[in-house]
Amino acid sequence: MLSEVLTALAAAGGTAVVQAASTDAWAGFRLQAARWLSRGNPQRENAELERLDQTAGELDMAGSAELERVRIRQEAAWQARIEILLESLDDTERARAVAQLSALLDPFIPRGGVSAGQEGQAVGGNVDIRADRGSVAAWSMGDVTLGNPPQPGPSQG
Repeated sequence: MLSEVLTALAAAGGTAVVQAASTDAWAGFRLQAARWLSRGNPQRENAELERLDQTAGELDMAGSAELERVRIRQEAAWQARIEILLESLDDTERARAVAQLSALLDPFIPRGGVSAGQEGQAVGGNVDIRADRGSVAAWSMGDVTLGNPPQPGPSQG
């Protein structure tokens, strides 16, 4: 059984395979991933290249309605493959493999920054909105108009 850290690394690996498949980085990533997965065995490297290409093909052929399902399935499959490989290694080999995998995945791991599109808002942490001394505080997900409420009519009191 792998530690939580190694399970998370394997999950990041599965996600990276799926994310890289639709980018310009795919050609280089798939070669490095196949080398890492094959652990230096040329025959296994060819088999891993075929599996990676099959993943890219399935993602490419998926229609918009099924793409998310295919992505999730492929991420899980690659996570499982990575976990099995890591579990099969002795401690020394595993430490080396983890370092290599971390280096391979480094460009695909988010760094915790936040960003927002045009006219968007992004928060990197907690939001605490307060109003005191008669002021107004608001968090908006769209247009906000502030003003006095309408005066009640004679029938309202």
